[in-house]
Amino acid sequence: MECALGIDIGTSACKVAAFGRDGTVIASAAEEYGTFYPKPGWAEQNPKDWWAASCKAISKVLGQPGVSAKEVAGVGIAGQSWASVAIGKDGDAIGNTPIWMDTRAGDICAELAEKVGEKRIFETSGNPLQPSYTTAKVVWQDRNSSEKAVRVLQSNSYVAYKLTGSMTQDVSQGYGIHCFDMRKRSWDFGLCLDLGIRPEVLPDIHPCHEVIGTVSSQGALSGLLAGTPVVAGGLDAACATLGVGAIHAGEAQEQGGQAGGMSICMDQYIADPRLILGCHVVPNLWLLQGGTTGGGGVMRWLERELGAFEREEGIRLGKSSLEILDELASAINPGSDGVLFLPYMAGERSPIWSPNAKGVFYGLDYSKSKGHMVRAALEGVAFSLRHNMEVAALAGAHADVLRSMGGAANSRLWTQMKSDITQKPITVSHSDHATTLGAAILAGVGVGMFASFDEAVGLAVKTRRTHEPNAGVKGKYDEAFARYLGLYESLKGFMESQRAQIKTR
Repeated sequence: MECALGIDIGTSACKVAAFGRDGTVIASAAEEYGTFYPKPGWAEQNPKDWWAASCKAISKVLGQPGVSAKEVAGVGIAGQSWASVAIGKDGDAIGNTPIWMDTRAGDICAELAEKVGEKRIFETSGNPLQPSYTTAKVVWQDRNSSEKAVRVLQSNSYVAYKLTGSMTQDVSQGYGIHCFDMRKRSWDFGLCLDLGIRPEVLPDIHPCHEVIGTVSSQGALSGLLAGTPVVAGGLDAACATLGVGAIHAGEAQEQGGQAGGMSICMDQYIADPRLILGCHVVPNLWLLQGGTTGGGGVMRWLERELGAFEREEGIRLGKSSLEILDELASAINPGSDGVLFLPYMAGERSPIWSPNAKGVFYGLDYSKSKGHMVRAALEGVAFSLRHNMEVAALAGAHADVLRSMGGAANSRLWTQMKSDITQKPITVSHSDHATTLGAAILAGVGVGMFASFDEAVGLAVKTRRTHEPNAGVKGKYDEAFARYLGLYESLKGFMESQRAQIKTR
């Protein structure tokens, strides 16, 4: 059966899946890799680990029944945002790359904002200058590395380069570099120079579904056949937005991977400095995004640190530890009986933009249980989603329905909670495969498996369940949300002062 292959270079693992034309998952596999935290504010990964994991996962997929390398019509690659993969003269990555959680370049952002002007930067790029974006990381690397980069790539374009030998930049990942003109979808080289970025390190920009090369003899070490077409691919959140079928203005994706957030499709340019603006992987659309560091990663952390008993119980009962934690949370009242959680586990991105923000539990006393903490953590992530959506609405971007994806969407409790807290219906299609499906659709459109994106979505995206908001808990969640916002405002000054003290030690 002819199929399209989707690769997702996520924060914790590379996922690969082969899809039929009707969106059926023929085969899938995943390979994990590590994140390194060598200093406060640093978060790095080794791009070579992405490539090794991709090769292993591709080989596993191609080794499963129902799919072979000769049936792969095309390959699409989705990738985490805001990396800065410096390619050296030898043609490979120079050391590790800072990833989206890395905020080491805060001082460079302050310097560039004063030198170039925040207004000019925002007017061109549609995004605030923050250390988590790629821009300041490129400058930091140029100043601190003994070897100068010949190109700077993103996570998906690095894997595409390893497959094809072509160094490219897709349009949806352009938003990470502030000399990307968001209206024209091209580099502003004058701003590039003023920001301290050498223009020659920026690759040519390509539409996400454009074939940028074919698998080379070296790329064939992955198990793919030499000559297989590879498209430019795109941002993981944008591929996931396509993978849940959000391809028209007003349609939105809700993200429940390692990070959380939402992406609202727009056919007009709307920028807000509290949010994230990017190009969709679908031509002629923008995405107004909210991105929070607290998504499914919050439950990964909580399960790892507090879930030893649930892991043992899971083995005994034949359940996952996360299912058992969900059951604990479901026994607690909406609002967690006053317990609040700020999900700022790696600083926070939109809409507060504070690398110094911290995760916080508030409201604990002797009457509270582990279930209160679990439910408060789930609610805290949902409150961060609502916070971003309310800011987007004020900017003029509205969504009537959220289309959920990511591992968090497997939790019916959590998905219903998000619906109740936002008071929006939520649909779930491919919870675990939306990102790889979006990448595969890009490949399918690029090589002619699909005549259009509308045809692809109509054939491949199917709603599996829908959550309607419960109006009966609206008042309780409105009150808790107001307290959530107030808690951060009360602690913001303390968090900033603590960070300043740590830096001076």
